[in-house]
Amino acid sequence: MEGSIVDAASRPGPSRSRRKSAGSGRFARRPTVPREPPPGGLYGALDLGTNNCRLLIATPASQGFVVVDAFSRIVRLGERLGQTGRLSDEAMARTIEALRVCANKLRWRKVEKVRLVATEACRLAANGPAFIVRVREETGLSLEIIDRETEAGLAAVGAEPLVDRAAETALVFDIGGGSTEMLWMRRAGERFETVAWTSLSAGVVTISEQFGGGVDVTPASFAAMRAHLRPMLQDFARRVSELTGQSQPVPSHLLGTSGTVTTIAGVQLGLARYDRSRVDGCWLDSAQTGVVTQRLLDLTYDQRAANPCIGRERADLVLAGCAILEEIRLAFPAGRIRVADRGLREGILTMMMKQDGAYGRSP
Repeated sequence: MEGSIVDAASRPGPSRSRRKSAGSGRFARRPTVPREPPPGGLYGALDLGTNNCRLLIATPASQGFVVVDAFSRIVRLGERLGQTGRLSDEAMARTIEALRVCANKLRWRKVEKVRLVATEACRLAANGPAFIVRVREETGLSLEIIDRETEAGLAAVGAEPLVDRAAETALVFDIGGGSTEMLWMRRAGERFETVAWTSLSAGVVTISEQFGGGVDVTPASFAAMRAHLRPMLQDFARRVSELTGQSQPVPSHLLGTSGTVTTIAGVQLGLARYDRSRVDGCWLDSAQTGVVTQRLLDLTYDQRAANPCIGRERADLVLAGCAILEEIRLAFPAGRIRVADRGLREGILTMMMKQDGAYGRSP
């Protein structure tokens, strides 16, 4: 993996609210005539996870690529999956609605080069493959269910530009809705290579549901979450220890790419509202994130929901994510954490453009 900086990093994410047209009092509408693709062409990457449906549309640029459109919606596709083994009718309906938005964006922008992936929820659900067929029939989108190794590799490609160039090693982690991917990376000349990886069957949705639903989280239930997660993290730490010869592997820094770590960054920075331009690429003191976790644990559900960097959609999931992060910090006690508001979609775009020889190329 190469260390080019993705151009999208300097751009704030899309606003969560629609702007009104000047003086009309009505919501502005997009033009009905499709936009012509830029000279470098457009690439689309869609990540359908256990909790979120996310789309990025980008064009190649001299520093990597520029994002021209984006979409993200919490759909909770994996809701109650751990109890039933199936995707629920309600969750599939929510997801189909979000995917229709994505399909319309891709058609409107005339995007021809796409990769659309589904991850843990569709991997695990007995009706996952049938849902993929339904998606194609109802939206025209052809999703592929990728395995965990592919998911981990793509997430690493997307986040790798944020590995400190002076680092010798880094622990990259992606806390998802249904799984958590972790990669131990080390310097190989001017590049970084992945030498060990794992995918844990634990994410913010699955852990939250397993330990009471995430609304009324007590110190006891939070400790139980951590105790459940600890053996999984310790097993990977032992594998890395064998490779490095360290009794406890300590990377140069951690690199987190997930809603959990970006949310904690927003809270730790004291942002009045979430601001991607301030979060993506920022550095956090690892010990201070533990202080933030304790602060969140002391809050009620309504107080967490009132925080502008959490909101009601994440208020019942954030402490499950904190439990995972705390166990990562315990197993890999680095002093600093770098935050990446990027990951799987960026990795997909990077790989597609590199395969075409277009990555980092001005149109």
